[in-house]
This record gives sequence, C-alpha cells and structure tokens, in this order.
Amino acid sequence: MKEISILGSTGSIGTQALDVVRKNRDKFMIKALSCGRNLELMKKQISEFEPELVVTATVEDAKLLREYFRGKAENIEFLSGEDGLLQLAGYDSDLLLNSLSGMRGMLPTYEAIKAGKNIALANKESLVVGGDVIMSAAAKNGVKILPVDSEHSAIFQCMQGNLNKEIKKIYLTASGGPFRGYSRAELEDVSVEQALNHPKWTMGRKISIDSATLMNKGLELIEAKWLFNVDVDDIEILVHPQSIVHSGVEFKDTAVIAQLGIPDMRIPIALAFTYPDRLKMDVPELNFFNEGSKLTFEKPDLESFKCLKLAIQAAKSGKLYPAAMNGANEVLVESFLNGEIGFNQIADFIEEVLNVNDFSNKPELDSILEADKLARGKAYDLIKGNK
Repeated sequence: MKEISILGSTGSIGTQALDVVRKNRDKFMIKALSCGRNLELMKKQISEFEPELVVTATVEDAKLLREYFRGKAENIEFLSGEDGLLQLAGYDSDLLLNSLSGMRGMLPTYEAIKAGKNIALANKESLVVGGDVIMSAAAKNGVKILPVDSEHSAIFQCMQGNLNKEIKKIYLTASGGPFRGYSRAELEDVSVEQALNHPKWTMGRKISIDSATLMNKGLELIEAKWLFNVDVDDIEILVHPQSIVHSGVEFKDTAVIAQLGIPDMRIPIALAFTYPDRLKMDVPELNFFNEGSKLTFEKPDLESFKCLKLAIQAAKSGKLYPAAMNGANEVLVESFLNGEIGFNQIADFIEEVLNVNDFSNKPELDSILEADKLARGKAYDLIKGNK
C-alpha cells in the first residue's frame, strides 16, 4: 500500500490523480490533501479518502472545514497558507504529488526534497525557476523526481535502459494549441474564451492560456533541460496536432524511440505513482487504424507565438532569466484572463520585462525569489500603463 500526499487535489491534475487512486484502493492510500478555494469539492474528497492532513488557502477556510467535520472526522489536522503547504510537502508519506499551479509550487518541492520525499512532479515551474537548486538538492538527498507532464513522462519512458550520454536529441511534441496556424495579426483580437478552448486536453485556466501562447511548451523545454540533463540546443519542439506521439528521444546511433497513446493524463499520473511497475488502466486504447493512422509534424511558428521564442532565449541565457520570465508570465496571463490586456501583449510585456532588467545573477533560492518579485512588479507596472 503506497501512501500518497497531494498538493492541489481539487485542480485538474489532482482530481485525475484521485480518480487513479479511487480505482485502485487496494494499492494507494491518501495521507494529505491541499486545495485552493474549492471547499465543496474538498469536502467530498475528505469524506471519500479520509486524509490525515488537509491544507486550505486561508485560515478562514481551514476553520470552515474544521467545523464542518467536527464529530465526523475528528482526527484530521487542518492547516492553511504557505506554511501549511510546506508542512504537507514534508508530511510522512511515500510519495508527494505536486500539482500546484505556478511559482508557488517551487518551495514545497524544495521542502519535500529536504524531507527526503520522492516526488511525482506536475508543477513544472519548480524546475523552470529553480532547476539548478532543485536538481542539486534532489541528488544530494537521494530523491527521485518522477515526471507527470505527458511529454516528460514520455521522454522518461523512452530513456529506460539507455544512458544519458547516448542521447543525441529530445523531441518535445506540442499540439499547437487552439490557434495553430494563426498569424500574429490574427492573434491580436482573440478572446479569453477562444484561448481557453484547447483542442486536445482538459486543463486549468492558467495552463490553457500558456498552451494557447505556446509558453507552456517553452516552460516544458526548460523542465526537460533540467530533468534529463541535456542542452537546450538538443531539444527540438515538434508541433503535432493529433497529440498521439507524446514525445521521443533520438540516440547517437540515430534510432528514435517515441511514446504514443490517447491523450489522458491519468496514464502518466499512474506511472509516476507505481514506477517501475505499471497499472492496468481503464482508458481508451490507441487504434492505429483510426486516430493513429495519420500523424503529422511541423515546426512551431516563433514569430506568431513569441512566448515560445522568449522561453527558448531565456533557457539559453540561464541564470535568473527563466525565473523572471515565468514571474512576468504568471502576472500577465492573469491580467489577460481578467480582460485587462490583449493576447499578444502577454509576449510583448514579457519581452520588455526581460530586456530592461538585469537577471544575470547566480540562481540561488533567495536570488530566484527576488528575480520573481522584481519581474512581477515590472509586469504590474506595464499593465497599469496599458489602462
């Protein structure tokens, strides 16, 4: 019986992870859960999975849940805020699934590593902003980081039985998002609703916008660089609208191994939970004579989708540039969702933040947090100037 704690259990990844647990109650036990503001769903999750620890966003929410479960589940500990997330990260369990969205997931990842917890990582920002710090700490503490993103799970699977030094190139696939084929001019007036309508995956609002701008693929490129210890120039992004090939690896003998399957996040989640074993999954199988019969690939349009271009540049620049880019992007995506800026302004303002500030210091925990804070402040200034 594997004991699992989940950061972000009411989000897209968290709910799918609990579905995996639900269908395999003889294999998994939930020790701890955290939520944002979806208390109604959290009540249902607590009742079903009976965790020992629950963390909410605010003290008030923790109090509400404590009162709700008084007399029903007296042994549950309710905590809140950032301190609560850090305590959950180091909680006594076999595996931590970090499915928090954004930069706020980095410190819990670091805390889990310090506590010696193996991590199923869905929070890509942990590595985007703190890759050197996180991977060094993981190596020092003997912690396994198991990728949950479908692309990184695919690469991880393709590398089994092969040495890192044998890798020639990583192929990182992208669906292209809802605006594949659009020119930059056509992107000027796209709506929030259009941007949220991803053609292949059901995701949260923030990652859906990142997928529409292709920033998500840029973040995944940086994540892959750290997870698999490869140079940015050895990662090639392929737009693959069918989303059947989840990524692949080319080796020095030119052999290419790729992982294929129907898009369903429960598959990489389950693998992270059971590795090196696999679960029998109740999901649709790939039919090579149907959805697998025509697979196409194309180069990404870096001029129309400038966010991806900026992410590649930040990855090559290194230092604190990825942290600054990510911080600015988080602010600007939220601003776009709120109708304060246009779609193309996300990339334009990120570029301005990176160009007018120096982010060339060494990435350490304190300097990463400072770069994030500075970039967010500059992004807020640009938004205010746009009103």
